[in-house]
Amino acid sequence: MSAEFVQSGFSPDDTRWMREALALAERGLTTTQPNPRVGCVIVNAGEVVGRGFHALAGGPHAEVFALQEAGERAKGATAYVTLEPCAHVGRTPACAPQLADAGVRRVVTAMTDPDPRVAGEGHAILRTAGVQVESGLLEAEARWLNRGFLSRIERGRPWVTVKIAQSLDGRTALANGESRWITGEAARHDVQFLRARHAAVLTGVDTVLTDDARLNVRLSPEALAIDGAVRQPLRVVLDSGLRLPPFAPIFDVQGEVRIYTRDVDAGIHHDGLTARGVQLVAAPQAEFGLDLGFILRDLALQGISEVLVESGPKLAGAFVDQGWVDELIIYQAPVLLGHKAQPCLDLASPIRLDDAPRWQIRDTTPVGQDIRITLVPLVDSSGVAG
Repeated sequence: MSAEFVQSGFSPDDTRWMREALALAERGLTTTQPNPRVGCVIVNAGEVVGRGFHALAGGPHAEVFALQEAGERAKGATAYVTLEPCAHVGRTPACAPQLADAGVRRVVTAMTDPDPRVAGEGHAILRTAGVQVESGLLEAEARWLNRGFLSRIERGRPWVTVKIAQSLDGRTALANGESRWITGEAARHDVQFLRARHAAVLTGVDTVLTDDARLNVRLSPEALAIDGAVRQPLRVVLDSGLRLPPFAPIFDVQGEVRIYTRDVDAGIHHDGLTARGVQLVAAPQAEFGLDLGFILRDLALQGISEVLVESGPKLAGAFVDQGWVDELIIYQAPVLLGHKAQPCLDLASPIRLDDAPRWQIRDTTPVGQDIRITLVPLVDSSGVAG
């Protein structure tokens, strides 16, 4: 028996069923925004009698689907849920009372829900009804799955991922700006899944104007393994001078566009943009551009949990320099562009090597002829990012 089981008191079977619940939760990866991704497995006498996952905001929760499948076999069973069952009535009924009413004997959750409307109340309802409740099984995995939701609730801002496509020597374009295509077709296809996972894609106006960027998801429901239409992310453009014209290609595809600018009433394009239905938001000016902290907090208030930054080196570098980046995803192509080519990030240079920010590699995955590298800030023993 591993140390995990000894310390937590959970059995190998508990871990097995919770892993299945987490796998079910992942099926809502692109569809549950702004809700968390949740899976549920109900087991009676060693047999799975009900499975469910939250598929769509406003639709039934994972526990409801699992209880429907289990029926009378839910009595005396154990329910494994990746997040504390909800205790409040919103667009759907509360799940904690439904588990108790179905006669579930034991509920094992991966973590407590930090949403103030729940925050332990779901567990309390179950315990009051005589249900045995245990929590904390595979919590790290559950938190990673819902890192955006947790960031929005706990920190008041979305989880920020910066995506970079670069050469072996860390360059993203030739000196003349040519960048199509550094990475191969497989990597570009993989980026579509990355966009689908995020609630918003953020860039600067220069990227939109230079690249005719549309920043939409170009995958079918079948490719995403979902029912119904593909949810398009909110496209967010930082345009301090409101230079983006209403005839730009970004407006030719489905989905909402939100522009942050210094003055929403300034510029010759104001009327045309508002006629297009563009959301214009005034943002404070900071030392090196628009106030990124204000923008992230405002997006959180709109229910945006995860933001993917696809931009040029200046804006991406600003996010890194100011400490707003939670995850770096680098698609690295086996090509060399030379020292005159454009860098992937425009960063302030540290005075000492010890001051350079350090990152931890979470994953490396071959994607066609390229490699996708996922990194998070390295946190030292004091809890400070390096």
